[in-house]
Amino acid sequence: MKWQAKVVLILLSVATVAANAQLPSNDPTGRNTQARGYWVDPSTGLTWAGKDNGKDVSWKGAVKYCGDLRLAGNSDWRLANTVELQGIYDKTASAPGFAGPRKKPMPFTWHVKGNLFLTGDQWTNVYIMDDRGRNSGYYDYFDFNEGRPNDDPSGWPYPNDGMRALCVRGSEK
Repeated sequence: MKWQAKVVLILLSVATVAANAQLPSNDPTGRNTQARGYWVDPSTGLTWAGKDNGKDVSWKGAVKYCGDLRLAGNSDWRLANTVELQGIYDKTASAPGFAGPRKKPMPFTWHVKGNLFLTGDQWTNVYIMDDRGRNSGYYDYFDFNEGRPNDDPSGWPYPNDGMRALCVRGSEK
């Protein structure tokens, strides 16, 4: 009986590999994003992780998460800048995800291309300077519900509640 279970597992593994091999690499709609784990934006050539890290994370934790990510045979993942995140915002898109308190997240629809699975606002790699060019001590983030970055220091220091890491690879603009 044990050998039969092993045969079934091997057959399932082969079927999964074959199915994934048939997924198109240029999938502008993002239909296959979750199956493949990433999405390539046809307009920029940037490769996006299919989902964010899924839990509250500090900015430093977000940088570490992306730096440690190994996905699709690549290890050069990073946090995106604000322009890159704005580039995948689409107010007509309806990508499934979650939002709300981490103990009771609720299904939510995000306005993001590629059918990326988001669970909160996304940190950027942009450090905000004050009006005199000095470090003010906070980082920008992007809201895919509102479609805009939040670069207003009035809420500084930003708590980590609802902050996520969405990783990208490719040329930084």
